[in-house]
Order: sequence, then structure tokens, then C-alpha cells
Amino acid sequence: MAKTKTQYVCSACGYETSGWMGRCPSCQAWNTLVEENIRSTLTKNSPLASHWTGDTGVTSLADVSDDDIFRYSSGYSELNRVLGGGFVPGSLVLVGGDPGIGKSTLLLQVCHELHKSGKVLYVSGEESKTQIRMRATRLGIESSDITLCSQTSFEFIQDTLEKVTPTFCVIDSIQTMYTESISSAPGSVSQAREVTAGLLRLAKRLNITIVLVGHVTKDGSIAGPRVLEHMVDTVLYFEGDFSGAYRMVRAIKNRFGASGEIAFFEMSDRGLEQVEYASSLLLSARPRQSPGSVVTAVMEGTKAVYVEIQALLTPTAYAAPQRITQGIDRTRVGMLLAILEKKFNLGLSRFDAYINVVGGLKISERACDLAIIAAVFSAIKDIPVLQNSLIFGEIGLTGEVRPVSDIDRRISESLKLGFTTCVLPGANQVAIDKLSKKTSLIPYANTGEHAIISLPEIIYTDSVAEAFDIIFSENPKTQLKRGVT
Repeated sequence: MAKTKTQYVCSACGYETSGWMGRCPSCQAWNTLVEENIRSTLTKNSPLASHWTGDTGVTSLADVSDDDIFRYSSGYSELNRVLGGGFVPGSLVLVGGDPGIGKSTLLLQVCHELHKSGKVLYVSGEESKTQIRMRATRLGIESSDITLCSQTSFEFIQDTLEKVTPTFCVIDSIQTMYTESISSAPGSVSQAREVTAGLLRLAKRLNITIVLVGHVTKDGSIAGPRVLEHMVDTVLYFEGDFSGAYRMVRAIKNRFGASGEIAFFEMSDRGLEQVEYASSLLLSARPRQSPGSVVTAVMEGTKAVYVEIQALLTPTAYAAPQRITQGIDRTRVGMLLAILEKKFNLGLSRFDAYINVVGGLKISERACDLAIIAAVFSAIKDIPVLQNSLIFGEIGLTGEVRPVSDIDRRISESLKLGFTTCVLPGANQVAIDKLSKKTSLIPYANTGEHAIISLPEIIYTDSVAEAFDIIFSENPKTQLKRGVT
């Protein structure tokens, strides 16, 4: 006989308790505990209570064969790079993003590409089969090998997967699915958790690649308990501005590759098209020799992306000046402005500062510190930076310029994009010297291939003051203390 009980579940982290509390003891969020009636029909021998992978044996690691390890290509080289090489059989992938940003469109296009590798099943709990066909027609997708299913019952989906045994399956979306073993409504914390756990067991047992589409909350995180991101193998986030045509897919978690990788796509009337040279895209309309504009190189996983940072300073009309940022941590910018004020006494307290990363990209690494303060100094002095220069370096509280990682990848495409000068931290000189001795071989990300490149003019600097003498001088060689390579 089914047992029914009432419990309170935190909608933010999934914490469960028998009584209501105003604040969640786990994540410290206020008013997130939701009452749910749980009717459990699980037994020790029931399918949902069974082991995860269907393998109960104990095997030595040395005895595990790697001959059958392979990946399915998504049909998009950029998406394959984000995934670590492609989709892994038996994996569970969670894709999140704002409504209408292109999640279902991209996955339907991926289904069209993957139908050549085996059966493909597209399960939708939000659209009818006719609506999916209309979208496929608009995208130019006509394939009899894509199987459609409009269903929200996990038990029905489980029977379908065991009967059809597809190679690739899309669940759109996880918030619309429910299992009859729990009496709460679809989209609740308990339903999302249990259905995801059931799909994970099916993916491992049947060796099926399953992709879950997840809605996001107003703060940008995937709706449902945080445990969903821990259960799945890979978490991908769609990012981008609805007013623009470009979208970004970022790997937040990846058990089969590097996390932090990012791929660019362009939205068109024929769906999403991959953009292989993202740096050229982000710098396409960059103003030349304009005050307040600086270009730097940031690492997105194993790939270097060239972005433009712009700064604008205007006299403030408030007692406390505003600090508005887009794509950069505002706290970090506030600290950099304090360093700039301490070293140069620019009177920044009389100006509102607006700092923007062009293209909608969000950057978090500290290698762009020198570019940020150079953009601010350029804006307030109304003078451009050194022409065709690439600037990066971390700034310490005492004004020193500290080294950055992956220096070879950051400068690998500088000459191709028209940058003839790179301003680097002095501590990176050893890495550059080693790079020069290795005949300038730069490895491509996730491939065994190398490319021979020519290094641009490298200028080293140890402090912010020395860097500004270089960046804002027409003849930087006369200002150097460490020399030019």
C-alpha cells in the first residue's frame, strides 16, 4: 500500500525537512521551503530503487577495457569542443537557458545530424508533434529517422526508451515531466529530482545519450534543486542577448572534458549556425584609435578569445559616484579603480564609471585587469592606447603587474587579427623565451595538431606606471625599462 507523508522541500537547494522553517538550514535562503505531499510506492525490488548503472560486479581498473570508448559527433565542431569531443554514450547532459534563446532549436538540429549514427528520439512535454514538425520544416529538417513523442509521464517514457532503444534522446523539458510514484505536481523539486534520477539510470543501463532541457530562474540558474547539476554528467548554459543574433554555449560542468569551454552560434532564419572564429566576430566593428577602447585576451576553457573592453567616465550628479559594469564583476572593478586613484590621483570620485565587455561575453579571470584600468585611464584622459596593441596582466594592490597563464595561446592569433604589439607582465618573459626556442609551435585545443606562428612585438612591464608609459606613448621603445623582444 502506498504511503503518503507531508514534507517541506527547499526550491533552491532541495533540502528536505518535516516542518516548515522561514530560512533553509542548507543554503540559508529565505521563504524557499515548499510543502509537498509525497506518496511513495517504492520497494527494494522496484525499478526506481535499483542500482544506478546495472553493474554490480567489482573490477580492477587495469582490467577495464578502453577499446569501446568513442563519442558521437554533434555535427558542429564548436559544440564538440565544448563537450570534450562529442556526446558520450550513456551520458546525461543538462542544457539550460532563458526561454526562446535557442535550446530546442539547437537540439533539433543536433538530432538531424545524429540520425546518421542511429535512432533518435525527441520527447517534448511542451509542444505537440505538429508544432515540432513546423519548427523542423522552418529549419529545413526532413528526416524519417527522427522519432517524436509528446508525453510527460516518466513511466511511459521509460517503456518507450526500452522498446525503441534509441542512440540519442532529448527530453524537452525536465520541468514538465512527472512520475506516478510521487503525488506532487510536475515541475516541483521532488518530481524533477526523481525523474532525473530515473533517466540517469536508463541512460547508464541502456547506454543511451540523454539530453535534458532545463528552464532557468530569474537569477539565471537552472530551475529545480541544485542536486540536478550534481547528478548529470555535463551542464551546458545558453547565454546571449536577445537583441543580438549571437548565442554562446558554455560548459559549466563536464565529466568528459574541460569545463569552461565556450562555443559561439549565430541565430538566423535557418536556425543556429556555428561561428568558428569568435574573436573576429567580437572585434568586427571595433573603433580604431578611440579613447576608452582596449583589446585583451581571455581564456574560455582551452581557447583564447579576444574581446574589447570599453570605458566611459562622465561627471557625476550624485554624492556617491555610480559604478556600472556589463560582463565584469563590479566588486573587482571597484578595487581596480581604487588602485588607479591611489597611483595617479585622477579624482575618480567625481566621475560615474561605465565599463562594458562588447559582445555580451562575461569574463571573470584577472588577466584582464590591466586592460580595464587602461581603458579607464584612456577614457578620463581622452587619449587612445597604443595602436594595434593587445594588453593583459593581473594587477596587485600595490600596483604591480603579475603574470598570467596560457601565454602561448593568448598571443597565438594576435598577428592574424592585426595586433602587432603585445604588452605583457615582465614575469612572463621566461615563458615567451621558451616559446621562441620551440620554433613557435602553438597547440590547437583538443587536437594533436600544431601550427607555426610568428610572434608579435612583445613589450614587458612590471608596474601600472610603467605600463601606462608604454601604452600611452607614440614611441614605446623610449619608455621601456625591461626592453623589447
